[in-house]
Amino acid sequence: MRSRLASLPILALALLAVLLAGCGSSASQGNGVASKTPVQILAAARSAAVGAASVHVAGSIVSEGKPISLDMELVGSSGGKGRLTLGGLGIELIDVDRSVYVKGSPSFYTRFAGPAAARLLRGKWLKGSAKQGPLAPFAQLADLGNLIDITLDDHGTLSRGPATTIDGQKAIGVSDAAHDGTLYASTVGAPYPLEIAKPGAGRIVFDRWNKPVTLAVPTNAINIKQLHSVG
Repeated sequence: MRSRLASLPILALALLAVLLAGCGSSASQGNGVASKTPVQILAAARSAAVGAASVHVAGSIVSEGKPISLDMELVGSSGGKGRLTLGGLGIELIDVDRSVYVKGSPSFYTRFAGPAAARLLRGKWLKGSAKQGPLAPFAQLADLGNLIDITLDDHGTLSRGPATTIDGQKAIGVSDAAHDGTLYASTVGAPYPLEIAKPGAGRIVFDRWNKPVTLAVPTNAINIKQLHSVG
């Protein structure tokens, strides 16, 4: 099983790359950033987002013909929790207390651990280090600071779009010509990101900024270090 589980980071990193392929920034008519350059708006967006206590991130996008979706609650630098789906493979994820916990669907465990191991792991959580090892890349998806930093750093030439409304909130968009993605940010209050959209490919929504989120360690999780050559 160890060799198969070594493929787990590929899934996490593929998902991370797709989510971060569109770059943008935030702006606010109320706080003056709407009149700034796209690069200055970018800095304001980073500051607001990284300084937030928590955020809910959800949506779906298509990459290379494969649907990807996520529904995550991220808690500053403390971790996060939620559900991910990549190409029909479902995953539950919790990152807390410097450990990452993953519970895959039967098809996920079959793909990455083999049929025999999948039967043993069905309905069970795997535990690994959030810093190193085969499950560590999943922790990147639950780290608000990391997600925001990479999103706002990896971009090409930026351009500012017109004022608009996203889910009832006033916003302005900043588009990244290199990745054909646009990030829309609130123009009322703090310039939090509201949405990342890629034409024809889907969107990722950011909402519930600074709402309380509770992270709990799953019971009876199997430490991935205990798995050797099953399957």
